[in-house]
Amino acid sequence: MATGADHHGPREVSHEDLPNAARAYDYFLGGSSNFAADRAFAEQVLTIAPSVPAVTRLNRSFLRRVVRYYLDQGITQFLDLGSGIPTAGNVHEIAEKRVPDARVVYVDYEPVAYAHARAMLDDNPHATIVHADLRDAAAVLDHPDTQAMLDFDRPIGLLMVGVLLFIADEDHPRELIARYVERLAPGSLVAVSHIASDRADETLRAEVDRLVGAYEQANEHVYVRSYDEMLPWFDGMTLVDPGFVLLPDWHPDNDDERGVPARTLGYGGVARVG
Repeated sequence: MATGADHHGPREVSHEDLPNAARAYDYFLGGSSNFAADRAFAEQVLTIAPSVPAVTRLNRSFLRRVVRYYLDQGITQFLDLGSGIPTAGNVHEIAEKRVPDARVVYVDYEPVAYAHARAMLDDNPHATIVHADLRDAAAVLDHPDTQAMLDFDRPIGLLMVGVLLFIADEDHPRELIARYVERLAPGSLVAVSHIASDRADETLRAEVDRLVGAYEQANEHVYVRSYDEMLPWFDGMTLVDPGFVLLPDWHPDNDDERGVPARTLGYGGVARVG
């Protein structure tokens, strides 16, 4: 991946040189694990799609509520796919407040996200991160660290929160979910959230269209899907009430979120295995 040459030959682009979706997400959440290129890209996104930070916060809030719901159901081990940059309110931080020995495996392929999480979890015996591409379910599930941390004979809380929007149709997200689900014990729970615009007004739909174009300049593409496209992803499982709904409507705990205009830009839901 070279952008030019000097007298020493081609220069490889560093991770700091190109904006990255995970690090931009961290910036939108107010984190500090991002580089100048990420911040410049994020600010560009804000000028064309100012609702992005609100959607990001709604998605993060959905994650927190899901983790608490999992704990309420007696699930104390978690597999978080595409976990991204460590920021406040990570899965293990939420879980350990209730269950100190809860087990968490994060998965991310982005080198900076992996490095930050690895450093953060270095002295935590109950949480780890696997450096892998979530599209390779076998590599994730059979990784020695995954196998050492999680007991697949017991229910697991699988989290695919805000990550499938980066999975192209040709990577078959429905089949990808199924490959994970078939390895989970009955009683496991699967959470999915995803950006959408099929219930948004014209102004917000235009923002999403511009967002897709902006991400094409970064190292990721964003795939916007409709409710009808995503609902079959839960086939073979039982959706937990209230179903696959707008993010603030899933087990709400903050009435203010339900009044945010950007609430129409994403769906979330949890389904039970077996």
